[in-house]
Amino acid sequence: MRLLTIKQCKPGMRLAKKIFSEDGIVLLGEEMELTESLISRLESCHVQYVYIQDHRTGDIDHAPLISEDTFRIAVKEIRKNFSAMMTPASAHKAIKRPFIAKPLKEMMGLIIDDLSTNKDAMIMLMNMGIVDHYLYQHSLNVCVYTSVLGMSHGYSRDEVINLGLGALLHDIGKTQISIDILKKPDSLTKAEYEEMKLHTTKGFELLKEEPNFSLSIAHCAFQHHERMDGSGYPRGLVNNEIMEHAKWIGIVDSYDAMTTSRIYSSPMLPHDAMERLYAGSGTLYEQWMLAHFRDKVVIYPIGISVKLSTGVSGIVSNYNSSYPHRPIVRVLTNEAGEDLNVPYEIDMSTHLSTMIIAVNEGEITIKR
Repeated sequence: MRLLTIKQCKPGMRLAKKIFSEDGIVLLGEEMELTESLISRLESCHVQYVYIQDHRTGDIDHAPLISEDTFRIAVKEIRKNFSAMMTPASAHKAIKRPFIAKPLKEMMGLIIDDLSTNKDAMIMLMNMGIVDHYLYQHSLNVCVYTSVLGMSHGYSRDEVINLGLGALLHDIGKTQISIDILKKPDSLTKAEYEEMKLHTTKGFELLKEEPNFSLSIAHCAFQHHERMDGSGYPRGLVNNEIMEHAKWIGIVDSYDAMTTSRIYSSPMLPHDAMERLYAGSGTLYEQWMLAHFRDKVVIYPIGISVKLSTGVSGIVSNYNSSYPHRPIVRVLTNEAGEDLNVPYEIDMSTHLSTMIIAVNEGEITIKR
């Protein structure tokens, strides 16, 4: 399979992986042939990348971080509970916000069970091929990525559950922000930005009243936009005034925001987002946390097209967990851009002088 941007897709190409709705329902199945109409619809739904079949790369695949069943349960619970939070509690005497701790803790248990099956789990982009409500998918992404970090850092299961719930609910305050601001396609005005920033405080207020949740979960919502140098909000906390869980979530929240399609911006690829994060190492983000995060992220997604410093081109066929910035590349074309009759693979962890110099450039031709 190959990972293409929606703009690189052409009619006649076939999907290698399913396209899901925000409810976890399959919209387009594997083998579905793309048409001009389908490509346009996916683009209008902000789907930026899809996996496409290609006989030269048909054996290339990767296991998702969480199973399809867990994904379906998670998106259903997130949608149900976040939607309930959007209904004002005072709108009618009979309407009360539901307690959310029990179903979300059960959901977290499923996520941790899935992640526990692979002790070397790496953070791979989860937002491929999903027609999503940004808040729901972003919340799930940050939850799963942060849980991977917590487990690899050595937290106990109970602490990973609290960290994961804090990550899942870090943006719950946005359910109290005007939908016009959340979905505005242009830059926010100063007044609108000030209202948007209130989601941290509103999230804290919602969660601190929730029975059966640790207060640390509420503080994750409160502090995930605080930064080491005091430049964050809402309180301008510095260094150790920021709780450790919120520091993890702050890194992952920034990363996922950069690598996910939004109304007003296209997604970055992971290697570009990592470079942007590292510009804030030691000032915005805790240095040792950022280093651990870097070592757990698959910088170049499996299936993506790359050009090497030797002049040849191919796709990323696998990652090296010990050297995530130096993947295994299946070379498909020579220095002149001609297709190879017999593709071969280069393990960049053993070819240290070879560099990736371009990612996902140019038009893609699929061989049948």
